[in-house]
Amino acid sequence: MKNTIIKILLVIFVIISLLETAYAIPAFARKYKMSCQTCHSPVPRLKAIGDEFAGNGFIFLDQEASRYYIDTGDETLSLIRDFPIAVRLDAFITYNNQNSKQSDLSVPYLVKLLSGGSLAEDLAYYFYFYMSERGEVVGVEDAYIMFNNVFGSELDIYVGQFQVSDPLFKRELRLTFEDYQVYKIKPGITKGNLAYDRGIMLTYGFESGTDIIFEIVNGTGLGEANIFKNFDDDKYKNFIGRVTQDVTDFARVGVFGYYGKEKIENNFGNNSINKFWVAGPDVTLGYDDKIELNLQYMIRKDDALFTDSDALIPLQIQTKGGMAELIFTPNGDESKWYAAGLFNWIESEIPNLDYKTSTLHLGYMLRRNIRLTTEFTYDFENKFGQFGIGVVSGF
Repeated sequence: MKNTIIKILLVIFVIISLLETAYAIPAFARKYKMSCQTCHSPVPRLKAIGDEFAGNGFIFLDQEASRYYIDTGDETLSLIRDFPIAVRLDAFITYNNQNSKQSDLSVPYLVKLLSGGSLAEDLAYYFYFYMSERGEVVGVEDAYIMFNNVFGSELDIYVGQFQVSDPLFKRELRLTFEDYQVYKIKPGITKGNLAYDRGIMLTYGFESGTDIIFEIVNGTGLGEANIFKNFDDDKYKNFIGRVTQDVTDFARVGVFGYYGKEKIENNFGNNSINKFWVAGPDVTLGYDDKIELNLQYMIRKDDALFTDSDALIPLQIQTKGGMAELIFTPNGDESKWYAAGLFNWIESEIPNLDYKTSTLHLGYMLRRNIRLTTEFTYDFENKFGQFGIGVVSGF
């Protein structure tokens, strides 16, 4: 009964919010009275100006949004006049998804309630609440406070929940239904991977085109707090570093490393300390805002893992993998249609982690914030194909 009441209240809140913002353009576009095309091509994929906008705390440095804060007469109070809010709603029809040999109406597939913006000079926030993902209320995923240009420098600090892989390639901004599987690897019953976690991220950019990112995370994902009201299950923290360099206007190279240590326990109460590291390069190549190629490779080694069957795996389990993504927008950000290809590959000494798929994705922009998609993915490991069509919208 309690969960039902909470869901009803959330639905009422969304309906009220939609009534207040019924003119159907996303929150940031509403704020600046600009098209979604300014930052995205196609939605939700970010252009360079979109990355810059997000990195500046969701503001355009050369433009102030009209009447953004309420004038209370208190210069030390920054109170947003109209709380920014947006909704993402996706729906898909699939056939043979995960080799089910059946069709499925995944309508809606997900519903997100998003909000973000500037709280004060050099201070911003962003979060979204997963109202529904495949029929379940997921809760809060991305949620952070951003301190921009700390001490007047190029240092930015993020505190909250985010994806460890965000500085590499953002899973939330991909165009395909098929995921970037290499970021989700979890050998055995380890909790640490490159998906969501809680922590602190520091970024610093140099005029030479060099960017440095450093993260400290719990390494436990987004599970609930334990009986001690702690999110971390042990005394250890995990550390991530990344360096990228713009080689030309059309090429960027990067390298990252992740070191983790965690206490793991099997179903019989047996404890073990798992030390692991992940490392690898990434490359982005582009041409005239029409073609973009993203490449990622990583290798991971773990110690002393338990499997789900409680068997102790020998030391130094190695897992490696990568992904290649090609995006084609024939007319740049003016393209009505686009194409994307994605190749996923994972190979591990734990056989059930092996994964190899190839995806072809085609899309058509019905509106700047509404796109129609069709996608086919072939699974080379299990010898089957899956097909889907869908609608991705933000308003």
